[in-house]
Amino acid sequence: MGARRPAAGDGDLRVKRVDPARLAAFEVLKAVRVDDGYANLLLPTALARHGLTGRDAAFATELASGTIRRQGTYDAVLAACIDRSLRKVETKVLDALRLGAHQLLGMRVPTHAAIDTTVTLVRAKVNQGAAGFCNAVLRKVAAQDLDAWLAQLAPGTGTRDLAIAHSHPAWVVDELRAALGDAAGELPELLAADNVAPRVTLVARPGRATREELPGTPTSYSPFGVALDGGDPSSVPAVAEGRAGVQDEGSQLVALALAASPVEGRDERWVDLCAGPGGKAALLAALAAERGAALTGIELHHHRARLVARAASGPGLAGVVQADGTRAPFADGSVDRILLDAPCSGLGALRRRPEARWRRSARDVAELVPLQRALLAEAVRVLRPGGALLYATCSPVLAETAGVVTATLADRPEVRLEDVREHLPVVPDADGPLPGTVQLWPHRHGTDAMFLALLRKA
Repeated sequence: MGARRPAAGDGDLRVKRVDPARLAAFEVLKAVRVDDGYANLLLPTALARHGLTGRDAAFATELASGTIRRQGTYDAVLAACIDRSLRKVETKVLDALRLGAHQLLGMRVPTHAAIDTTVTLVRAKVNQGAAGFCNAVLRKVAAQDLDAWLAQLAPGTGTRDLAIAHSHPAWVVDELRAALGDAAGELPELLAADNVAPRVTLVARPGRATREELPGTPTSYSPFGVALDGGDPSSVPAVAEGRAGVQDEGSQLVALALAASPVEGRDERWVDLCAGPGGKAALLAALAAERGAALTGIELHHHRARLVARAASGPGLAGVVQADGTRAPFADGSVDRILLDAPCSGLGALRRRPEARWRRSARDVAELVPLQRALLAEAVRVLRPGGALLYATCSPVLAETAGVVTATLADRPEVRLEDVREHLPVVPDADGPLPGTVQLWPHRHGTDAMFLALLRKA
């Protein structure tokens, strides 16, 4: 008998080579899943390992990042095409199926190429049986475009349908709906904005660089920022020299709000109580240097403390101390300005870190809130009367924002909440959940969903 001829979609079992761009994306997905890595940090290494540049590098980047971002949507589609639970599908095979689904439904890859290259990848990395399974499943996926699948699987506006259509866990959809409050009708727009990769934003550190020397479009609200039109930010001379850095405009506004808030009397000792990885500390140190003040960074973890020291080095940095922010090494009432950018769920930065939506749970928020309250209590302890304390989170979740601030005000009657909006550039439609607070939004402001509250000790 003659050898079996390859079935349609199988290709030549002996000579087909795995496409390096797809292999790089496959490896990134595995590292994200197994090692809790972040795609944006893993991709440069994967691209270099496979020698990918130019269009191939861009393809691999979109394939990996887009697959992670739209994982919830693709899982719903795949579940409709598989006669068993996705939990029973081997994880490597499921990674490949998600990559294939993104090519078919989210990228302009011809159907034959998307299926054939995915089948080849699975054959090389798993086995022939799994390759045949992927071939059959992806042919079902390709029977409809994404709009048709969503019309079938998520036709409504309830939590479940929005979770599928916009690839967010249902509990995150509910938290964001609550955070929007009276503007909950904007929820689909917010969820859609979370799935749009943000442009890279640079910040010129005052006294060290000017915005005019940075390439890109000036940011709407920060006087020091530009949005890059493309290219590698590390190739910008000011960034390579440490005079500028990569920083979301919302994070720039956090530092600017603290620096612009008036203090009574002395204004020399500034502290960033949770300084890692150092972006806000670097901007604050530059602002402090212009006024003859100095910033001390506090960071619990050694490797993050080193990042702060590197990012914020230069005039205006008094030093970086590796310490627990809930037991700050400062005397009572000894600090003039404090930034507390508290550890949080990160649900305000899902554009930038799409993996966070799949890693976090409602339980994580419940566990973070006591830490946030403890850090804010310590910040209040070391803040001097008349000084300024800015509490910020990269999360709009009410328990992490209004809940923490309200509890602190109830516990510490000598602390009052002031209007931080007076100390920011004009940012429209940014009223926070408490009077005088600010809540930024990706769909309104093009920034991460930063929350800002200004506190002062009487």
